[in-house]
Amino acid sequence: MTFKSLPFAPRPIKATEACLERIYEAASLGLKGDALALAAGLLPVEFRRLRELDPLAELAEQKGRADSEREAALLLRDAARNGDAKATLAILQHTHGWVAKQAISVDIEQRISITAALEQAQKRVIDALDVSDLQANEQITNANDHLLSAR
Repeated sequence: MTFKSLPFAPRPIKATEACLERIYEAASLGLKGDALALAAGLLPVEFRRLRELDPLAELAEQKGRADSEREAALLLRDAARNGDAKATLAILQHTHGWVAKQAISVDIEQRISITAALEQAQKRVIDALDVSDLQANEQITNANDHLLSAR
């Protein structure tokens, strides 16, 4: 297997007006990261380096995103003003943090008496003790019957 050398010529990385315009356009479309770099005609590593070296590249990206968001917000506001209920609801929820109230109505007619509840609890305890006493007596009777039948 032979290795073919690939010619390498580093490309100059400059924030030219055309380059900044391509970054702006890609960001205004909502592209991010490597997709933004490639759409702007840069390799991802070149785009990262350009952002580090020239703050105008990052500013072009931010401006593209902001202008795109502004345009969408204006369209949404116009739709809401023209009577679009879904657009109005979207603005309320996402821009103003509005949440529809969740109302649950439960009507209970029965009144709770603490003394009656305590009496019922005491009765249940007594009933449980009576049942356990009956079971214990039954076990004793069964044991006596078993012992007497063995003789």
